[in-house]
Amino acid sequence: MAEEAKKVEVEESKELKFTDDELQSLQGLQTSYQEKQAVLGQLSVQRILLNQQLDALETRTIEVETEYQAVQQEERDIVKTLNDKYGAGQLDPTTGVFTPST
Repeated sequence: MAEEAKKVEVEESKELKFTDDELQSLQGLQTSYQEKQAVLGQLSVQRILLNQQLDALETRTIEVETEYQAVQQEERDIVKTLNDKYGAGQLDPTTGVFTPST
């Protein structure tokens, strides 16, 4: 039994060396992981920037929709004022000629 324990002890202390090809394979794997992690980080930053652009676009869209509604209200106000003054009819905007409805 003492011989077996001694043999196990000797075997455990032996060093194994990987071949150059094995080491290159492991280093290549590590490099691939690092590259993919860097690309994932870049994609995450791009997603953040795109989300910021989408937020700005949404904010601007809401602002322009509000401005559009204000222009619609201005149109209704002008039409009412003109109808009160001239009555119902048709206006040719290119000539400025108003034709009353009969």
